[in-house]
Amino acid sequence: MKLLQVQIPDFRVLKDVDIKFDRRFVPNIFPLGSLNGGGKSTLLQLVFVLLHCCTNPYRHHYIENLLYGFTLNDDSSDRVLAIIKIWDDKKEVEIEFKFLVCNKIYYENILKYEEDIIYICDYSSQVNNNKNECLLCKNSHKLEAYKATSWLNKISNKIFLSAPISQVFLFTSQKSRSLLFQQNGDKEYDSDLKLSKSKLPGFFTYDFAPVDLLIKVFTNARDEDFKTAIETEGEYGKRYKELLAELNLLLVNKKVNISTDFSKITFKLDTNNENIELYPEDLSHGELKRLSIYMWLKYNKIEDAIVLMDEIEIGFHPDWQYEIIRDLEEWSPSNQYILATHSYQLCRALTPAHVRELEPKLIKSDNNIPL
Repeated sequence: MKLLQVQIPDFRVLKDVDIKFDRRFVPNIFPLGSLNGGGKSTLLQLVFVLLHCCTNPYRHHYIENLLYGFTLNDDSSDRVLAIIKIWDDKKEVEIEFKFLVCNKIYYENILKYEEDIIYICDYSSQVNNNKNECLLCKNSHKLEAYKATSWLNKISNKIFLSAPISQVFLFTSQKSRSLLFQQNGDKEYDSDLKLSKSKLPGFFTYDFAPVDLLIKVFTNARDEDFKTAIETEGEYGKRYKELLAELNLLLVNKKVNISTDFSKITFKLDTNNENIELYPEDLSHGELKRLSIYMWLKYNKIEDAIVLMDEIEIGFHPDWQYEIIRDLEEWSPSNQYILATHSYQLCRALTPAHVRELEPKLIKSDNNIPL
């Protein structure tokens, strides 16, 4: 699964955006750079929410949250939100997300003859709370609605977004976002964000200490080995042992240790032939983040997917910013990665042809030459 092109005529700070990604590039990793305020995070969130939520009615309110305040032009009855082109391993399909001044009842009664259009949801702008505008979806292959819906369902399971937990997520409710910038309003936003993470399986934040995730992975490895023992009448599998080896290699001079009741994670620092016990809080932000990304990709078996990652370099030493490209390629090479970034080191880990930019573009700090 590959993202081939994103066109956004006019959404928030994104104006006349047209970015292409070549599916033949190796590695299929594309830094997306700009100075602060260029709309990188907005672009990733828009693509993720549209593709991850459009066919699931229980996720439509995330689309409505994202579109809050977005209005049609005064002189038109429709407006294109985004055009997204996808390679599904067999063919290219272009998906157009478009607004129309109508609601679901109008759509069902008047537009039945357009079988290749999918109604997604009504929404209300900040100006109009009557939800008389709706979002529609049309595909370039003129698939009938039920076939297009089935195809989009597959896409929704192959699109992922990861971002720093400190990011403001536009698909949380407008109320909690506004309270975030008021005194003592962060608790409601945190609660809203936690709920979003539970409702959107493709959404992940870079938490500092992925203890729960580590425990789940160890538990799964133990259960897999136990299942193997039953199936082979006594020969335990090697998954638990392999997992330990993977993590110890990832942590370089540290080893992970789990309690016998699988309730607690600690680490051991192996230095001068002396094992020093460490707790998660003793590891650096960068170490925990790198570990959490690795576990997220491996535990969820994210493969042949489109993975959108926002500011992956935060907390990494410049060397690690450079090396994270190689890490992603090793950890799950079948994925396509699009990395919103400010990091020159990360961009330099790939060829200039891999790098995509939004205005205002990144400028090399040494000689003011465009990256």
